[in-house]
Amino acid sequence: MGKKYTGYLGSYTKKTSEGIYRFTLDTEQKKITDVEVAVKLNNPTYLAVSHNNDYVYAVSQEGEEGGIAAFSVSNGNLEKLNSEVTAGAPPCHVSVDSRNRLVVAANYHTKQVETFLTNEDGSIQAPKSVTHEGSGPHERQEKPHLHFAGYTPDEKYVVVVDLGSDTITTYSPNGDELQEVNVLTVKAGSGPRHIAFHPTAPYAYVMTEISNEVIVLKYDENTGSFEEVQYVATIPEDFTENNQGSAIHLSSDGKFVYVGNRGHDSIAVYRIAADYSVELVKYTHTEGNWPRDFVLDPSEQFIVAANQESGTLTLFERDSETGKLTLLQKDVEAPEAVCVKFLHA
Repeated sequence: MGKKYTGYLGSYTKKTSEGIYRFTLDTEQKKITDVEVAVKLNNPTYLAVSHNNDYVYAVSQEGEEGGIAAFSVSNGNLEKLNSEVTAGAPPCHVSVDSRNRLVVAANYHTKQVETFLTNEDGSIQAPKSVTHEGSGPHERQEKPHLHFAGYTPDEKYVVVVDLGSDTITTYSPNGDELQEVNVLTVKAGSGPRHIAFHPTAPYAYVMTEISNEVIVLKYDENTGSFEEVQYVATIPEDFTENNQGSAIHLSSDGKFVYVGNRGHDSIAVYRIAADYSVELVKYTHTEGNWPRDFVLDPSEQFIVAANQESGTLTLFERDSETGKLTLLQKDVEAPEAVCVKFLHA
């Protein structure tokens, strides 16, 4: 008997999108249905779902201010609790720890990582921030551009990935204060964007946006430090058009890495070897333009990709033995969708 899973879409609201969208994945029918507006919000470009499924935290823009909005979840419906915004552009990434105690956000424009303590009802308090410094050799690296802020698997540390200065910084959270623990500088001009941790081994995988590579890192959970192991291209050698690496996700069995390519418009599948290095399995076209994000559904039998420029979702079935993706459904209308999340099973 197939299950139905509730998903949410973050979006830009520059054209026709109205905010956060909700959809259903029917695993028996193997199709996406009921894409509809869940809540109206300006530019909710990234979302985080609390581990208990009670709350959703969304990037939000309010006039000339940006920050995070908190919502309670009831039968898939979203009800706004509150928002905390400050002057300047909104963040581009948000995460929350498993106890729903601390929300962290990375801001591409303001050079800051922000921390928001939560209240008992799931609402958030005013943020504290840490400002990054630095730059890189590429024209897009004139200053720090923080693109990810999230937790290590044991939640001992917060990890911040900075595209602008080619750094991955580990912080120790103390309440809502972040204390710097370690900084890894990766290959100059690579532009690291997002990081995903191996489910059982001390390794992490980074997607770069500028150099279009997966970086395999060894992770020391005692010191919060990283060590470079491998760099692997995410696009074919003969592809010379503009490409910008996007999302990266691992299967929970630790066997496969999936990454998104905007421009090549593909999801690249990598097998994780015994030594935790990666080797390419296959490129799969996302049947749309500019796949900014994708997600494995709770059963991990499916992947849903969000094509930002074509405003569509694409559904794939995933082979858990080979990692390969098979197209099931394409051209599902989803205006300016740039983030995909599911309620946890």
